[in-house]
Amino acid sequence: MITERIAALPLLPTTVVGSYPQPGWLVDPEALKQAGVPRLRAKGIWRLSGELLAEGQRDATVLAVHDMERAGIDIVGDGEAGRESYSNQFATALEGVDIETPGSTIGRYGQTTLVPRVVGPVRRVRPVIVDEVKFLRAQTDRPIKVTLPGPFTMTQQASNEHYADDADLAMAYAAAVNEELMELFAAGADVVQLDEPWMQARPKLAHDYAVPAINRALEGAPGTTAVHLCFGYAAIVKDKPSGYSFLPELEASTADIISIEAAQPGLDPAALAALPSKRIMLGVIDLNDPKAETAEIVAGRLRAALKHMPAERLMVAPDCGMKYLPRDVAFGKLKAMAEGAKIVRDELGR
Repeated sequence: MITERIAALPLLPTTVVGSYPQPGWLVDPEALKQAGVPRLRAKGIWRLSGELLAEGQRDATVLAVHDMERAGIDIVGDGEAGRESYSNQFATALEGVDIETPGSTIGRYGQTTLVPRVVGPVRRVRPVIVDEVKFLRAQTDRPIKVTLPGPFTMTQQASNEHYADDADLAMAYAAAVNEELMELFAAGADVVQLDEPWMQARPKLAHDYAVPAINRALEGAPGTTAVHLCFGYAAIVKDKPSGYSFLPELEASTADIISIEAAQPGLDPAALAALPSKRIMLGVIDLNDPKAETAEIVAGRLRAALKHMPAERLMVAPDCGMKYLPRDVAFGKLKAMAEGAKIVRDELGR
């Protein structure tokens, strides 16, 4: 549902997809780059340990929120300051998953990747990011958005040695996500987003069971929900297709918002017509561009989208997570995004 708090935002509300650059005193940038997008743990990226690490992650959250507010972002996040990747924090915290003797799978780009082995029933046995959301809620009066890895993507990032098929595993992941999601809303989240980039990478499998798993994960959600899909981090994937292999199917999902990467791949905004009942969180910031866009570039991308959908259904975001950018560049891009949205909002007279 689109809650009153979200509905009350200005036309063309701005937000972030998930991550924001972590400070250099917290994370070793070279170690982060070498870790790729870890499916297991990557503790070597952190410059701190123990209680200092926990304190540093909280301080980095405050910095991320402060940057987003200064940039003029309407729905802020924690920058995923305490995460090693978008998925591994949650995926490695579940029962039934062995991360000490990992398995392997073929990664999104054809490489062999070490992943958790599913060796028993997948269950959520404790809150994973609930405390982080409570802390985020205490830092800002603005609406907040938090992310969880989606059940289809977690299934593709694991070696299934327990369930009869991957569709069953996806539903088990979905149940675990749903338990966490309900507590995140209770902790003060306004929007909970599922990150599902692997639907684009493996569309045939996604056709088989991605949407039922997403719907199970979102079942009974008392707040606004979103699903994000993309072609991968710009720091890793330079050449991207201009169209999605899995997008219209998400019209059948129960998610309120569909978040899509559009700027770097040059997506034809006519594709948005495939999701007539959804709000679209449109990526208008190219994370492969080392310079910040101008506000006018952002405004032009929004005007193009508005030829295909009403402004009431359009939300404004970067293409994907921003963690691999220099912090000053990320801030400049967010500021231009907020200013570009304001230009178009003023043009519409609303």
